Amino acid sequence: MSPLLMTLVSSIVMLMFMAFPAMKIVEWFASKKKLTQESQNILIVILTIILSIMVGVFLNYDKLLN
Repeated sequence: MSPLLMTLVSSIVMLMFMAFPAMKIVEWFASKKKLTQESQNILIVILTIILSIMVGVFLNYDKLLN
């Protein structure tokens, strides 16, 4: 299978596990700066996706180089 496809599959699996860290990061950021609930929700979704892709790339790093 394509390394890019394997990275995306790994990232999809990690979406559920990265939601909690994303919530904690946004909660910390909201304590430093005033955020509306809508902007907090958008940040949580974006951070969850970014963290999941980062973990997916980390898990398949050796396959991506070849």
